[in-house]
Amino acid sequence: MEIAYTLTTWILPLLLVVILHEVAHGYIALKLGDRTALTMGRLTLDPRKHIDPVGSILIPGILLLSGSKFLFGWAKPVPIDTRRFAHPKRDMGIVAASGPLMNVALAVVFAAVLKLVMLLPAGSVVLWAGQNLVNGVQLSLILAVFNLFPILPLDGGRVLLSLLPPKYAYHYAQSEKYGFLILFGVLFILPMAGLDIFGWFAGVLYPLFLSIVGLVM
Repeated sequence: MEIAYTLTTWILPLLLVVILHEVAHGYIALKLGDRTALTMGRLTLDPRKHIDPVGSILIPGILLLSGSKFLFGWAKPVPIDTRRFAHPKRDMGIVAASGPLMNVALAVVFAAVLKLVMLLPAGSVVLWAGQNLVNGVQLSLILAVFNLFPILPLDGGRVLLSLLPPKYAYHYAQSEKYGFLILFGVLFILPMAGLDIFGWFAGVLYPLFLSIVGLVM
């Protein structure tokens, strides 16, 4: 029973957070001229179109069942064809930024709804809904902070790439082939050496996001 409660209060908001993150990319790409995501049926909340077996099921499941205090996951990336953009470099940056911005907006919405739920008479359903919303806020902010880290192919890397002058953008783009190795080092190797760059990055942005959420509370 406890496992079922934990799974439903974490997996449900996680799926919503990662799916809407990807839908935001596809929707903004559509507005900028690229219909690829729409054509492939990815502008939908249907989990079957977005679930990644590893990122949406295996990794979150292992983290939950192992009792980890940190939960993370991802959905299948929405396909983007930059050739369809009027300004490919700039527009790709806008598309990349839309994912984290969606997560910030979700955090605000979750927090606002949670405030309303807290006014309802206490009960098992209310507590369950409240825990989903609390977890939704946390997951939204974690995903936003993580994706804003300036490493390709993360959204933060895409945004930085769109802002760099062509000469520097070209050289920076070459780092994408090593992106996951760099990310692994930043998240796991450097902290073991006492240098927690991601922790510092999150420590700067996380309070900022919480302040934004607090504006509607």
